[in-house]
Amino acid sequence: MEQLSRRALVTGAAASALALAGCGNGIGSPGSRTIDARVDTTLDYLYRNYPGTAKLRDDAVGILVMPLMTRAGFLTVGGAYGRGALQIRGSTVDYYSATRASFGPQIGAQQYAHVLFFMTEQALRTFRTSPGWAAGADLVYVANNEGETLSAETTTQMAPVIAVVFGQAGLMVGATLEGTKYTRIIP
Repeated sequence: MEQLSRRALVTGAAASALALAGCGNGIGSPGSRTIDARVDTTLDYLYRNYPGTAKLRDDAVGILVMPLMTRAGFLTVGGAYGRGALQIRGSTVDYYSATRASFGPQIGAQQYAHVLFFMTEQALRTFRTSPGWAAGADLVYVANNEGETLSAETTTQMAPVIAVVFGQAGLMVGATLEGTKYTRIIP
């Protein structure tokens, strides 16, 4: 019986991955040009709508932009997938995919964007040299405090990696990237 449950989970995860592949998240796109255009649009949106993030941009040694993440789930399994770019001093240096599996009661789909601000050279180096960096519990999130104002407290800005998660409806409060795995790709 336990073997059957594992097989069902693997089959469900594979089905979720195929469903995500059919979403408009850049799979099969013209590659780097499409990703770069989406990254530029995402950063313009972020800085225009949440001006407090400009300070993070100015202090960061690198910025990973995932302009379109598609998350879907059905019954007990789900996942998320997207592609983006790592920028250093405003120039794209690498491209990455992000994947995440989830288990538990769920149904539906959602699209969102997120940006990781690498605040230290060590954090950026660790990210770039790992074969598949996974976001952990030590990731610090910037939150929406007052209306549409995003703020990053001094203690937040001293964190090695800061995440901002937002979607079409604005900042996603309580969103987490924990368990998301980032892998370098060639678009």
